[in-house]
Amino acid sequence: MERRDWSLKALSELTRIDSLDSFEKADALVKWFNDYLDENQITDFDLEHSDLLRLSELFYKNINFLKEQKGIAFEEIKRINKTKEFLKH
Repeated sequence: MERRDWSLKALSELTRIDSLDSFEKADALVKWFNDYLDENQITDFDLEHSDLLRLSELFYKNINFLKEQKGIAFEEIKRINKTKEFLKH
């Protein structure tokens, strides 16, 4: 039962994180990963089929969100570096 409670808590937390704005969401996803998957695997979740589908949907949706955020951050760093170079001259 403890594993099931842990799994339901993880799903609930991921559902809550999904509703956050992008600045809070990225940090919350990293924390969620560290809390639930750093020392565990996705196969450790004990959920009913419908809950497992919801977890996987949210999981992959948020992976794509983080990939987009990574791209945005990369472009911003490039822009800042160009500005620094311009200001040096």
